Amino acid sequence: MSNPVSTGSRTVLVLSHRPEVRESIINAVGRRPAPDVGRVKFIEAQSIAEVLAAVDAGQVDLAILDGEAQPTGGMGLSRQLKNEIDPCPPIIVAVQRRDDRWLATWSQADAVLVHPLDPLTAAETVAQTLRAASAPATRS
Repeated sequence: MSNPVSTGSRTVLVLSHRPEVRESIINAVGRRPAPDVGRVKFIEAQSIAEVLAAVDAGQVDLAILDGEAQPTGGMGLSRQLKNEIDPCPPIIVAVQRRDDRWLATWSQADAVLVHPLDPLTAAETVAQTLRAASAPATRS
C-alpha cells in the first residue's frame, strides 16, 4: 500500500479575466484530480493584483494561468512569479493553440494545458504537478 501524497485539501488559483475560461478550467480539473493528491479548493482571480496577493500570502499550492488573460497574459505573469517569488508555487499555463506550448517554456511554467481542455488530461496534469511539488528534493 503506497502512502498518499496528501490527504488534505490543496488550493489551486485560477486566473483569467473571462469567467467562462475560469469555469472551464475548474470543471476540467475537478475537485479531486487524483485520489493520492486529495481534494482541491479553487480560488478564482481575474486580475494580476489578486494573483500577487494570494501568492504573497502563501495561499496557493498551484496556479493555473490563462495564457490569453488581459491586460497581461498568464505567460508573462508566470515568468514574473518564477523570477520574483521564492518559493514560487508550481504554475500551469493554459494556452489556446498547441503551437503556443513553446511560449509556456519561455514563461518557466511547470506544465501546459491546451484548449479545448480534456478533463482527463487536465486532472492528470494538475495531479502530476502537485505530486512533483510535494516530492522531496534529491541531490545528485
